[in-house]
Amino acid sequence: MIRLHFTAADLRQIPLAPSANALSETVLSLRLSLRLDRAREGHRHGYGFERPRPAARQWFRSLRGGTSARAGVLTQLVAEDGFLPDFLLQPAIPDFAQALDAVASTPVDRLALDLGIPEATGWNSGLPRPGRWARELAEGSATAPHALLTDARRYYHASVEPLWPQIRSDTLTDRALRAEMLLRGGVDALLTTLGTTWRWQPPTLHLPSPSTYDIPLCGRGLHLIPSWFATGPMVMYRPGAATVLVYPLHDSSTSTGAGTGTGAGRGTGTGAGRGTGGRTEDRPEALAALLGRTRAQVLTLLRTPATTTALAERAAISLPAASQHTYVLRNTGLISTTRTGVSVLHALTPLGHSLLDGT
Repeated sequence: MIRLHFTAADLRQIPLAPSANALSETVLSLRLSLRLDRAREGHRHGYGFERPRPAARQWFRSLRGGTSARAGVLTQLVAEDGFLPDFLLQPAIPDFAQALDAVASTPVDRLALDLGIPEATGWNSGLPRPGRWARELAEGSATAPHALLTDARRYYHASVEPLWPQIRSDTLTDRALRAEMLLRGGVDALLTTLGTTWRWQPPTLHLPSPSTYDIPLCGRGLHLIPSWFATGPMVMYRPGAATVLVYPLHDSSTSTGAGTGTGAGRGTGTGAGRGTGGRTEDRPEALAALLGRTRAQVLTLLRTPATTTALAERAAISLPAASQHTYVLRNTGLISTTRTGVSVLHALTPLGHSLLDGT
């Protein structure tokens, strides 16, 4: 069990990242692939392995080639459970290319410390079975970092980037859900609903773990980062900065209606939502002719996810009218609907984003 201990100052500092972290998602997707590889081979899951979202299993089945072949030396740094080197996460840098630049500039002594080569007493942990290349990286080899960056880029572009429009859409929906919880019940509601197996007993958040750690947040707060690939909590303690908690996104498989899951909006490609040229919001008559003026307005307003009540207020229409429009948009795959207690939260699917962006 990991116990995060809050002070009053910590409860005032719980920022929620605006998007998933591309490098962390790359690393966590690789760890999930390694776990599912073993599951496919008939091996038992380790402690703490929670079932991945159905969409993640679908993603895994769509991959071509073995995990090791796709990820190269990156597989030597990612354990199936537990340890992940800090320099591979870069929680403050959401962009993949910029995060890789930060990895490339990591001092050699920090690389060695993060990898536990040689074993460092009192540090987070280390690689359970470091291979020859990992040892070369920790020892300051001139060629080892190049191999890491090359393989990380290849794996990201082949395995994660094609899914990024879906990750972005699901992250936006999750962010709106967390904001809704915060508005309804304050910090207590937010922390209570972060994970189904997590316990918030003020002033301590209890997270499932095979080991026991007590982590005081020391008035620096808790930085929340949503993850599409995580199946459980991941905590990164940073001396002098806010502790980072990566949490699994709300499972969209519980959403209602058509157009949910990774299949929604197929064929939009990795370019969904790129650029601003040709957006249908700049040509409102075209979208209105396709969907009807009010329904086009409703779709446009859902660039920011909303409950049915909030949407009706934004569009200045009745609640039954808002429900009818979202029903049609959901059945055509343009929006998804997720239940949040007694309310529902509507958000654009990748197909909906593509229609609005003209891609």
